[in-house]
Amino acid sequence: MSWGYISGILILTGINLMTVLGLSLLTGFTGLFSFGHAGFMAIGAYTAAMLTLKLNILPESMAQVQFYIVLLAGGIVSMLFSLIIGKLTLNLKGDYFCIATLGFGEAIRLILDNVQYFGGARGLSSIPTQGTTTLTNVVIINVIAITVLVLIIRSRHGRNMVAIREEELAAQTIGIDVFKYKLISFAISAFYAGIAGGLMAHYFGYIQPVMFKMVKSTELTIIVIFGGLGSVSGSVVGTILLTFLPELLRSFANWRLVLYGAAVIIIMISRPQGLMGGKEFSIKGIKKIIEKRRPKGEVKS
Repeated sequence: MSWGYISGILILTGINLMTVLGLSLLTGFTGLFSFGHAGFMAIGAYTAAMLTLKLNILPESMAQVQFYIVLLAGGIVSMLFSLIIGKLTLNLKGDYFCIATLGFGEAIRLILDNVQYFGGARGLSSIPTQGTTTLTNVVIINVIAITVLVLIIRSRHGRNMVAIREEELAAQTIGIDVFKYKLISFAISAFYAGIAGGLMAHYFGYIQPVMFKMVKSTELTIIVIFGGLGSVSGSVVGTILLTFLPELLRSFANWRLVLYGAAVIIIMISRPQGLMGGKEFSIKGIKKIIEKRRPKGEVKS
């Protein structure tokens, strides 16, 4: 494998990770399942791409600045859509919210597919890729996203979200504004998905509605569950494994998807709580593992 090929997979991993991190907050820490986040990715992708193609307001020397501006714009527009959808659907109980988000994701895709202003089924092409979604930029954005997510989770607001996940009625009884925190979680997850969409648009150089089908939303939700609900580390590990695994199985041609599905099912059956099971990587935890594995009587150096 050449470095160019590996770096390409790493970039795709980073793009997926952005949406997975947002879903981790929504699903893993707040307890809401969404099957419409491909729709938020699409909104972010089309917003960022159209701003880059139609405005191009900054000189070439400031291309990096413009890239980050359009990414933020994509994230913000996605977040605004989530606030509207959230206001209408977050009072729905159980599977009804899931169905509502699924319908939203498909509605966005069909609108993009049929409105010629957005390129119709052919989508948008000739999106600048030079110096935009590079591995360095993706890593920087991922590190910032993980840091912000961890800070949110460790804050009072994060603890309130976890309380809602564990027992919504009890959380409401002790004075937590359940609707507000659900809406905040939904908005942040949509913002992350919008940025991921912008990264995708500037990586491939083109976008089409078919790239944002319901299957994409399902894949991202599977990654969150696979890594472990309530674990940021699990989201990172799960994204890396499930993005690289199809590439490693590529030589099996027609059997690739069968083997991929079988591998995911086997792991989910053997470890239903996910890879990390709600736990996080930490230096203290790694030290404990080393201590347990050290033979009895061995003297520390």
